[in-house]
Amino acid sequence: MTYTVTAEGLCKSYGDHLVLDQLDLAIETGSVLALLGPNGAGKSTLVRILATLVAPDAGAAIVAGHDLATEPRAVQRAISLTGQFAAVDELLTGRENLELMARLRRIAPRAVRQRVGELLAEFDLTDAADRRAGTYSGGMQRRLDLAISMIERPQLLFLDEPTTGLDPRSREQLWDTVRRLVGEGVTVLLTTQYLEEADQLADTVAVLDHGRIVARGSAAELKAGVGQEVLRLEFPDARVVELATTGTVADVQAALDRYAAGGTAVKVSMHRPSLDEVFLSLTSTESKEVA
Repeated sequence: MTYTVTAEGLCKSYGDHLVLDQLDLAIETGSVLALLGPNGAGKSTLVRILATLVAPDAGAAIVAGHDLATEPRAVQRAISLTGQFAAVDELLTGRENLELMARLRRIAPRAVRQRVGELLAEFDLTDAADRRAGTYSGGMQRRLDLAISMIERPQLLFLDEPTTGLDPRSREQLWDTVRRLVGEGVTVLLTTQYLEEADQLADTVAVLDHGRIVARGSAAELKAGVGQEVLRLEFPDARVVELATTGTVADVQAALDRYAAGGTAVKVSMHRPSLDEVFLSLTSTESKEVA
């Protein structure tokens, strides 16, 4: 098994606030790792460190075969970062945005036209290539932003909340694009507030809380850790109680007996755990609003 990212003991503080606390992480090549966590858990700080934008206070990492501390330029050549909001020049056309980035990346002039044409086709932007990007829909701008990050195909792609503000159809289109890139061997580190997005895309989910990875596994494995079935009890006073159970009759009956003293439930239902419940069960509400 090969890894595009291996990090050990990463630490970062801002003043007296410890953001990353001896964090270890490994991302298998050609996979999607979704990083979940409450605001202030350290997600953005971790991305900034691995993208060479911020230096850790301690620890080490190898990214795409290069040491983060001693070979930052080599790391930068192997990665691409797509932020939360589309970073396109709305006064330029889609084609001009791509050509500009190609020139900034010092691609040979005779190769620029071919590469830009390939990307416009790959990201379904050919028909809109010569329209100003400011006329694009939100989903089209995100696809253009992602195409720009693929001018030179990276080994590691950072996607920081890539579908924020998109409608469901645009979100599905972007998911399809990410799946295609992963199928071509690109490794993706995804941060997202949409837990459905992690469920749809991630091979591995890592939950970050107070600067540490508190759980890691496939979405199915993390859900199973919460319980095979969740028993939901709704009471007349609008109180709702949810209990993790194994799903067996005996376990469900035992759970009902434990709450019998709390009154008679007006509605009882069962459902399988979701990533939302995993998230809530593993993270605290005390994270500070820092990075």
